[in-house]
This record gives sequence, C-alpha cells and structure tokens, in this order.
Amino acid sequence: MNTMPFGQRPATAGARVMWIGAAIVAVVLTVGTVSYFTRRPSAGNAAAMPNTTRMDTGPQVARSVHLSNGDQERIGVTFATAQILPLQREIRTVAQVVYDETRVTAIALKVDGWVERLDVSAPGEAVHKGDRLFLLYSPMLVTAQQELLLAKRLVSDAADGTASTRANADALYAAAYRRIQQWDVPQSEIDGILRDGASHRTVPMLAQVAGVVIEKNIVQGQRIMAGETLYRIADLDRVWLDGEVFGADIAAVHVGQEVTAEFPALPGTSRQGRISFIYPTFDAETRTAHVRVELANPGLVLKPGMYATIRFVSTGKATLTVPRSAVLTTGERSLVFVRDTDGRFVARDVVTGEATDERMEILHGLKAGEVVVASGTFLVDAESNLDKALGGMGNMPGMDVKAAPSQRKP
Repeated sequence: MNTMPFGQRPATAGARVMWIGAAIVAVVLTVGTVSYFTRRPSAGNAAAMPNTTRMDTGPQVARSVHLSNGDQERIGVTFATAQILPLQREIRTVAQVVYDETRVTAIALKVDGWVERLDVSAPGEAVHKGDRLFLLYSPMLVTAQQELLLAKRLVSDAADGTASTRANADALYAAAYRRIQQWDVPQSEIDGILRDGASHRTVPMLAQVAGVVIEKNIVQGQRIMAGETLYRIADLDRVWLDGEVFGADIAAVHVGQEVTAEFPALPGTSRQGRISFIYPTFDAETRTAHVRVELANPGLVLKPGMYATIRFVSTGKATLTVPRSAVLTTGERSLVFVRDTDGRFVARDVVTGEATDERMEILHGLKAGEVVVASGTFLVDAESNLDKALGGMGNMPGMDVKAAPSQRKP
C-alpha cells in the first residue's frame, strides 16, 4: 500500500473529490456549532425569553376564518338564516291497549239463588243485549211472583168496591209489580207470569249490555248471593291506549292533542285518536306520567293487551332558532359560525335552549336575520383552529409560517 506524507495533495482525481467532500462537511459542522451557541439563551436570561418552541396544549379557541368558494364546496358548507319560528318536535312513546273502563259492566244479582242452567259459560264469548246468561232459581223471586198474582186478584175483587178499596188494591199491585221489576226480572217474563196466572220456578237473567265477557265467576249449580259479581262484560267498540310520557315531555302534552298510534301486531296499520285525560300522578319508578288516548275499534281489531307506539307533535312558542347542525357543542360551550359582511366566518358563542330533531333554540348570542353555517360547521371549526395553530408556529426558530386565508383549490 502506498503512503503519502501528511499535507501532500493526492495525485489522483478520485482522491481530490474525497478531500473536497470532507472539507464541505467540516464547514457545515462549524457553521452549525457557531449558530447553536450564538442563538442559545444564557442561563440568566432564559426565563425572560418567551418559549416559542412549546405549543399550547390547552383548548383552542375558534376565531374567524376565510374560505374560498372552492373550499366551501369542497367541505360542503351550506348556510341558513336565524329565524323566529315555533319549535315543533315529535314525541314518541309506548302504550298499551286497555278496556274503556266506562264501557265495562259488572253483572250481579239483587237476590239470592241458584244457577239452574248456564248459557254463557266461558270468558271471551260475545254477547248481545238481551241474550240469556243463565236460568236462576230463587225462592225470593217465587214469593214475589205469588205476591204479584195475589195483588192482581185483589184489584179484580175490588172493582165493585169503594173508591178507597180500589185505591188500596191498585197500590198493592203497583208495589208488587215494581218490586219484581227492580230485581231485574225481564219484562217478557213478568208478562208471561200475569198471562199464565202462575209463578215460574226459574227466571232467566239477561245481559243488560252488549260486549265481550272478560271475566266469569259463575258455574252451573252454584249458589250465588246478592251483590256478587258474576260476569264482567266490556264493550270493545271503543278502547283506550294507556301511554307513558317522560317527565321532560309532559309539559308538551295537553288534552285534545291529536295522536297517531301504530301497532307492531298490525303492520302498516295506524289509527288516529286524541288525548282524553292526563293522569294527575307520576310514576316514581319509571319517571313517567300516564296519558289516555281514546280510539274507535271497528271490527274489534284492537285487542286489550296489544302494545302500541304513539306519536304526537308538540308546538311550542315562537322563538329564535337555527338548524340543529349549525350549533357546534364542545362540552364547555356552544358556538355557531356567522357569515360576516366581508365573507369571513366568525365564531360566536351562543346559549341554547330547547331542541327538536331539526332545529335548536338560541337564547343569547345571535340575532334574527344573521346568516350562519348550517352544515360543515365542524370542518369550518377545524380550519379556524388550524389557521390559529399555524399562526402560532410562525415565530418558532427555523420556521417562517404565517396564518393566511385559505386559498386551497377545490
């Protein structure tokens, strides 16, 4: 291997290139070292100099931002005007079909007796007014029939007597007739007793109303007491929906409000009704209030026990509103971007109130007629914070970045 004395230049071209590269590297390192020690703050004034290399990690406060028309189209920015409108929101809740309690009748006797024959023997049977429910044997009714027949004979015997005698006979007959009527003996049965001139051992008990038997507490041969409920019959031509409304929505409910009801058991079927009653009590466990909706039930399609979903629209007072998508909520505050006269978007803190699925009430921070960003609010906020972040980096060592209006092409 050939050696060369120190300080002697190489004879070949390749060697010369190597020496030139080494010299350039040495110069760069020297300049960098001098620059570092020149720029580095001394220990005495380090605290006094602003820390320009540490970025603020706190919450970024949105400010105004300018977007070109192309940028607006690119991120899908649309606009809306703050308007004074009544807030309308749809309330949905669950309900259950129940009997109309005003159309439920209890069948009970006013006398004691025994069931000789049972004609309506099972719950769920439909009955019409005047249908026979059962045959009753009652010693009290047999005695009442005999008294009626005796009073009738007295009227006949007193026909040739004095006026006082005839009046007393008529009074006895009227009392006996009225008593047997008040024990719910059918009129046709009373007429038959008077026509036959003899008492009947059993008397038919007829349905006083039409409907469906929802409860039966009687069997054939049973001894029954006066006042004992034998049947409960419900007229299902009209039913109730018993619905639950959450406490936050109860202020939006009022009697007479129109309701649409849908039933999972009847797909594609909906019924219209109105709220007829709001219960004065509140369920502490479910935190709901009960409302009652009346519905017509032609064909008896709606059956008690069915579940339903009820919907109704609540209309509040007229107030300042914007589209719900225009409000950006960060958890600590709510803001909207207002389009300024020079085309910039200025972040504005607002105080919000009630909200629907589409619009939100603005209590403070905005005026009617101002134009706000309706969609793309989040992206506009991101552009605003990006511009601020870039502007803050402009004074960092080695950085020459300044926040400028966005000029990106779509």
